[in-house]
Amino acid sequence: MARAMAGTPYSSIAGKWVWFAALGLVLIILGVLAWIDVATVTLASTLVIGALLLVGGVFQLIHAFMNPGWRGFVFGLLLGVLYVIGGLLIISEPVQGAILLTILLVAAIIVGGIVRIALALRHREVRAWGLVLLSGLVSFVVGGLLYANMPWPGLWLLGTLIAVELFVQGAGWLYFGIALRFAPARTA
Repeated sequence: MARAMAGTPYSSIAGKWVWFAALGLVLIILGVLAWIDVATVTLASTLVIGALLLVGGVFQLIHAFMNPGWRGFVFGLLLGVLYVIGGLLIISEPVQGAILLTILLVAAIIVGGIVRIALALRHREVRAWGLVLLSGLVSFVVGGLLYANMPWPGLWLLGTLIAVELFVQGAGWLYFGIALRFAPARTA
């Protein structure tokens, strides 16, 4: 099949279709495993975020002290301290950290919904404005429902989003690999 696709935009990867499909299968399996225990995935992702903040804060502090004459020294120092404290707090209390991260995510969903509602109402002359309005309303309602049920979404939301992302990404790569395998040769 790779020979039949010679000269097409896919000729360089057509023979490696199985790697795309394998990547898809692995990601689907990881998504299913994450779905089985979303609370553990939420806590694990929270710990990783805390560790990243801690490491980033340490390097921010090192950077600040390596450049004491810089006009942004105080800002860099304060930012480094904030990152270190935030990272340590999240690592020491991952459940509370997950709840805080979920609140930030819920706020982003609500604000995104409000922005889309405003954009849709402002551009009613565009044919698809109703769909944009609907998407904004759905985001606003979903964000509101998640917030109204806090702290419980903090224990499952991040893990669920990671599981869905892994599964959907895996399905996309699997489908892409299969499509490469059976893609017809193009004639010039």
